[in-house]
Amino acid sequence: VIRHRDVRAAYYGVIDKFRLQVSEQSQRKALGKKEIIATLLPSAKEQQQQKEEEEKRIKEHLAESVFFEQTLCQPENRTASSGPSLLTVFLGVVCVAALMLPTSGEMESLVPLYLHLSVNQKLVAAYVLG
Repeated sequence: VIRHRDVRAAYYGVIDKFRLQVSEQSQRKALGKKEIIATLLPSAKEQQQQKEEEEKRIKEHLAESVFFEQTLCQPENRTASSGPSLLTVFLGVVCVAALMLPTSGEMESLVPLYLHLSVNQKLVAAYVLG
């Protein structure tokens, strides 16, 4: 059992190395050895507190700052997009139409033979639609 007895925030991130040597009790010759690298990390509570403090400092800094670039870069007459794009709607309609076409091998159909889709093509259409 290895215990770190002097745990301080100053030691977070410090890398320690431990060497384990295995030998028989009667002999001094080592049968094997292994180096283990250990890094002291803060606990989950301490990490959360550090993140909250950092976010608080950033928010205070942003509240104090004045951003002239923001008003210069953004055009005033932007149109807000509402709903899905035209490409998405078109792709959805094409996939639904592909799923409604007959599967290749169906004989009794009014649709021309070149519009009969394979099962794999219908699976792709269903995947894209989903």
